[in-house]
Amino acid sequence: MNGDRRPVDPLLFKLAVEQTQNYAVFLLDPKGCIVTWNLGAQCIKGYAPSEIIGRHFSVFYTRDAVEKGWPSYELRMASLEGRFEDEGWRVRKDGGRFWANVVITALRDENGKLLGFSKITRDLTERKQHEEALRGSEERFRLLVEGVTDYAIYMLDPQGIVTSWNSGAEKIKGYPREEIIGRHFSRFYTNEDIEAGKPWEELATARRCGRSESQGWRIRKDGSRFWSRVIVTALHDADGTLRGFAKITQDLTERLHMRDLEDAARNINEFIGVLAHEMRNPLAPIRAAVRVMSNTSPDDPLQKTMRETIDRQSAHLVHIVDNMLDIARLTRGTLTLANRPVKLQDVVRDAVDAALPALEEARHRLHVDLPDQGFVVFGDADRLTQMAANLVNNAVRYTPPGGNVWIEGRTEDGHAVLSVRDDGCGIDAHMLERIFGMFIQGRSPLQRVGGGLGVGLALARRIAELHGGSLVAQSDGENKGSVFTMRLPLADAAALGEAQVESAPAAFPASTAVQRVLVVDDNVDAANSLGMLLKSLGHDTRVVHDGQQALETAAEFHPDVVLLDIGMPGLDGYEVARRLRALDDHRTIRIVAVTGWGQETDRQKSREAGFDLHLVKPLDANELAHALDERSGSTLH
Repeated sequence: MNGDRRPVDPLLFKLAVEQTQNYAVFLLDPKGCIVTWNLGAQCIKGYAPSEIIGRHFSVFYTRDAVEKGWPSYELRMASLEGRFEDEGWRVRKDGGRFWANVVITALRDENGKLLGFSKITRDLTERKQHEEALRGSEERFRLLVEGVTDYAIYMLDPQGIVTSWNSGAEKIKGYPREEIIGRHFSRFYTNEDIEAGKPWEELATARRCGRSESQGWRIRKDGSRFWSRVIVTALHDADGTLRGFAKITQDLTERLHMRDLEDAARNINEFIGVLAHEMRNPLAPIRAAVRVMSNTSPDDPLQKTMRETIDRQSAHLVHIVDNMLDIARLTRGTLTLANRPVKLQDVVRDAVDAALPALEEARHRLHVDLPDQGFVVFGDADRLTQMAANLVNNAVRYTPPGGNVWIEGRTEDGHAVLSVRDDGCGIDAHMLERIFGMFIQGRSPLQRVGGGLGVGLALARRIAELHGGSLVAQSDGENKGSVFTMRLPLADAAALGEAQVESAPAAFPASTAVQRVLVVDDNVDAANSLGMLLKSLGHDTRVVHDGQQALETAAEFHPDVVLLDIGMPGLDGYEVARRLRALDDHRTIRIVAVTGWGQETDRQKSREAGFDLHLVKPLDANELAHALDERSGSTLH
């Protein structure tokens, strides 16, 4: 085959080299001086042959390159290795620069003697400018991403390993770049989300749909949580191959807090409106009863009916105030328990007794099914009764007249399970958890007139949790009824025996001794009515309305008992008590706080000021007897 080749015409080859315009092709002697010059060299570098032949090729190099000896280095490397290739800036005749690709080839004869060099130069300025523009764009984009501090922007490989990290990611998540690159992004998720496979589910969704978006709790380096909005975008190359994911995370914790505050403010505003209505409800019949009593003779049967009305409605007001106090205790986390073995049968009985008037008024049918024995928990009987009564009242309130309420109990896995079920209006699915929030009801404020303050279920759940249990709601939807299920740990065998023999506490004996009693209260009606009650019981009573009068009257009256309000203008009750104690070195006076302030801090202040007892308005007959009985000692309640 080789023998069939025709020899190349030297003239034709010479013309091909000389007339090539896209490449500068020329020869150098062994010292680097230019020997030949083609048309492409003239077009690219700007020199005519007569201007450049004989000159050293270093004329095409920048001053810095010449000073560094780069032209000589290129020839030396080509001479040693036979060929040298480089890219860099070169200079035209007019001083303009262009980006060149240069190939220098050493030319030797058959004996290896260096004859010179061939040099081929291509002008790649356009490509270089495009690359520089792309690189500049990429750098600007990098700086843009890096400068964003309100968003965490970073890349993941196809397996979820972090491959880039911006300053926003460091600020939001707390990890420096060197600590997180190369780690799996699942470390930003809660343990619950990891167990549920959420990180991998997000990548799968992005891989399948192109992107995934979600909101949820994420974890910072220090272990704290923040509420985030996350967008994951799948990145594919031109062939459709998945190269990784772009992930953008926004910290919405402050926005979530603002939304929660707005919800809380709205709930509280609604609560205040409902509270005003709930308090006016019992006040209206009380005032009406007072008018009726003033217009009838003492022996009229209406007098007894009106007294019963006042007693019943005032008890309802006390219940509202107690709920308000429980709200404060829940908010501060000071709701406490007096635990002992408690039979849940007794709890249900007392809860039904409390709800019986409402059950009868609504004509509901009550069904109770409880175990005969072994239904004992260790807890606070009063609080458990309060919880059960709240659940029964809730069922009564949301069941149309003539409906059914079921109370059912069983033991299961070491727990007592008590459920209250109704066939009433039901609960929407989105409200099943929200109804346990404070001031939350499943209706608008206008619809829930007479429906309570919206704290009963929140109290019930908290009471269950304080007993180590739980309370959950279930409903199949509107008009399909609801079920509230409470689970509490069962008491041990010893407690079961104790609960069997436990007897009801004895009633506190009423006071029979006549006392000298000083009543001090700036509320004239409250003071005078209490004074009249004490006189009707046979006690020698004085009534005053400020602290200075109290000290003056005590000095000449020498009371056995002082019933003293705390919140008074001028000398408050604390100061009056301290001064009375200073006058009474032998502590013969029994000083009792009778006040609307009933928090633990108020009781502590009473104790420090010298009070013997701390009672919260309104007083009932037993509390009054306790306060007046000298045998009760000086224990603060």
